[in-house]
Amino acid sequence: MLASACLAWTASAHAQRLERVADGFVQPLTITHAVDDSGRLFVVEQRGTVQTVRDGAVTGTFLDIQDRTRAQGERGLLGVAFHPSFADNGRLFVHYTDLRGATVLAELRADPPDAASVDAATERVILTMEQPYGNHNGGQVAFGPDGNLYLGLGDGGSGGDPLNAGQDLGTWLGTIVRLDVDGAEPYAVPADNPFVDDPAALDEIWAYGLRNPWRFSFDRATGDLWIADVGQNAVEEVNRQRADSPGGENYGWRIMEGDACFDPPSGCDMSGLTMPVVTYTHASGWGRSITGGYVYRGDDVPALAGAYVFGDYVSGRIFVAEGSGDEWSARPLLESGFRIAAFGEDQAGELYVADYSGGVLYRFAE
Repeated sequence: MLASACLAWTASAHAQRLERVADGFVQPLTITHAVDDSGRLFVVEQRGTVQTVRDGAVTGTFLDIQDRTRAQGERGLLGVAFHPSFADNGRLFVHYTDLRGATVLAELRADPPDAASVDAATERVILTMEQPYGNHNGGQVAFGPDGNLYLGLGDGGSGGDPLNAGQDLGTWLGTIVRLDVDGAEPYAVPADNPFVDDPAALDEIWAYGLRNPWRFSFDRATGDLWIADVGQNAVEEVNRQRADSPGGENYGWRIMEGDACFDPPSGCDMSGLTMPVVTYTHASGWGRSITGGYVYRGDDVPALAGAYVFGDYVSGRIFVAEGSGDEWSARPLLESGFRIAAFGEDQAGELYVADYSGGVLYRFAE
């Protein structure tokens, strides 16, 4: 677990820095690539656009769906994921809240796959879900190493999970869902999803007990799933799901907030819950709203090899967690000085972070 001692920002023998790549973005929320050997990066802007970056320059707007979403609080265009065979089929998937505030997962197609932009008219809605409140919409959408599409959704919002959605398997709220977008139209439920034989649960659910999983990622080397879950008012957490997991983990919300009891505030029943591998408290001074990152597998910063890099939106601090199995400890890495809502990887595994308010894209360097 992460110690709650005060921060000491000291240089290490392998000091890391952030190298400016490009700027001019409007509230960037996702940084990703298309696995197409094009060298392109794609930066999602909350207002409803995706910008293309190549060779350190913004080369144009790749997608514009501003007519169907609105950046308002935690709503807007929240994520994009490119199909593992995008170079051949041009398929990509977006997660956004529509003008009514409902969650939408939709597919679009780039034709040809190396086109400079995508026609928004190619949109095909995969699923929708009403949102009871305006916050905790989650946001991450990503393909796993198994070829399935994963979508993270918050508990529906407000505060303290008034619907107890985190422990309700009858809703997608507070879960990560897992879909086979190749098996049927609009999708198929993978036969090995953990709750397909449970009549009281939705078949699409892969894991639950989440408050607002603001960014998850797959370790490209091991396949492990790393989930950063934003706390209520006391504890931030990181969960690690092993690649060989059959799914079905209950990460505890609202019974627990991180590694502390929440409802009830003491003496809670922890049986059957999966505990986080990293936590930090608001009282520690580390921050107040976690933003999930990536296990570093690039070549440019060897000191970070195999470490999980993440940050905090409120404090702007960047941390690194190191360890193995269920034993991980975290330490401060950098103080960015800006609000962090997104980390990302390029195709080679190099790591990026974006300044949400200032609209600048940075790359990690030694």
